[in-house]
Amino acid sequence: MNRLSLRFVLFVLIISGVNSQADLSLTLTEAGLFSPVMDEPHHSPVRDHVASLLWALDEVSRLCRQLDEKLTSIDYNECIAADLQPSGAYSILHRSIAYKDVQPHNGKATGRVLLIGGIHGDEYSSVTIVFRWLRELEAQHGGEFLWRVVPTLNPDGLLMPPKKSQRMNANGVDLNRNFPTPNWEEEAMDYWVNRTRKSKRRYPGTAPLSEPESRWLAEQIDEFKPDAVISVHAPHGIVDFDGPLVPPDNLGPLELRLLGTYPGSMGRYIGVYKGIPLLTVELESALRTPDQEDTARIWRDTITWLEDRVIVTDEPSRAEQAREDGSTAPDTDTQESINN
Repeated sequence: MNRLSLRFVLFVLIISGVNSQADLSLTLTEAGLFSPVMDEPHHSPVRDHVASLLWALDEVSRLCRQLDEKLTSIDYNECIAADLQPSGAYSILHRSIAYKDVQPHNGKATGRVLLIGGIHGDEYSSVTIVFRWLRELEAQHGGEFLWRVVPTLNPDGLLMPPKKSQRMNANGVDLNRNFPTPNWEEEAMDYWVNRTRKSKRRYPGTAPLSEPESRWLAEQIDEFKPDAVISVHAPHGIVDFDGPLVPPDNLGPLELRLLGTYPGSMGRYIGVYKGIPLLTVELESALRTPDQEDTARIWRDTITWLEDRVIVTDEPSRAEQAREDGSTAPDTDTQESINN
């Protein structure tokens, strides 16, 4: 059964009122798609596997439907065409954290890149542009790299009803302050109280990785083992960088400006602590996506930088060598008013 057929069956089952994977599995038999001749009526691995596939498709379909309703820049059909996969991880409000792996064009990756959008729910443009770049990757058949693309890490923050999105997740935690940087327990709360004056927008949570979204991303760092991470934010209109290697001077119209790192931030965790190059693309507007020309320029310059700096050969990659040498970006704080 191909994906189109699965989606049609799923549609029929959804309008029939199926609302859980267990119900879906039983309904498949009741609908005559599986019978006791094919499988035991109460124990059917084949039936349950199909139910699992259908339910996974529904998770992505529901997410795409919500994104279509929230953002005028993302169409449901475009989202479905992106062929996102459910990760098995969920936000606080049980929305799927979906991603897409894009294979290199020749089947052999020269490096691994993790691309993340929407870590802050009120930065709409960071979600839209990742979808656009995902289309580019598909057209280029992945280029030289194996990509893992996460268009919206914080779906709850983005999809807060009715129209108000928020930086934080549904627990009110800034995911970009929730990563397990050294001395998090001593520094994160102190920084939040004394430097941000308990800003709700930058609450670090009760413990490092207390949130399912940040836990999942930390797992991807360990399991996917990226040679570089690209995180898209807004609205400062710059390029930020943390970790080893030499950052780009600019990406299209965005010029390099190092903002420093903070307790629990991705910059301090991924770039400094893990020693993985973290390229932060800060778009100029959180609501308005760059025009087609600037979107293409930022993307071309990003790919050029990756090919120049992150290519992995038979020798240790520059990123790996820098990690072994202990070469990282300065571990410094800057003004909270301009941070990610």
